[in-house]
Amino acid sequence: MLATHDLDGDFFCLARTVMGQKPGTPTFLQKGSRPVVAREREVAKTEAINALLIRPINILPARVGDPNRPFARGLWNDIRPLLKPEVIVTALRKAMATYVHSRSYQIAIARPGSFRHAINGEPVEPVSDVDRLDALEKYEGFKGSSRPDAAASARSQGPEGSA
Repeated sequence: MLATHDLDGDFFCLARTVMGQKPGTPTFLQKGSRPVVAREREVAKTEAINALLIRPINILPARVGDPNRPFARGLWNDIRPLLKPEVIVTALRKAMATYVHSRSYQIAIARPGSFRHAINGEPVEPVSDVDRLDALEKYEGFKGSSRPDAAASARSQGPEGSA
């Protein structure tokens, strides 16, 4: 069974082992590692999102070096009303999906001690262990070494401790 209360990197090392991956903790999961910050490509994605809205939203990085912050659950309900009248919802959904499925966003979720943030950029709740493991799995998928069958097994033994 995984010890989900241990968020200092050992949890992810154990999860990686259960998932059949090489032991060792990625740098971004180590204590004291730097915050995940936006690069040019993330800023371009957030500019695309803000261009669809009647006003920019503060949770998104505005320039290179700004932090990538995980969204609070249900944030779509706060963002959707800000859509410009001439823009279709599908365009916003696609732009948001491009950002939240990015490697940097997944790293921001997987980091120990990360919090979800409201539309104004304020932290509202810690990221759950289940979401951290899911983000780690997605990160591994970016590297081309994801093993969904082992990850599903790790999840079934996950936070509730049930098989």
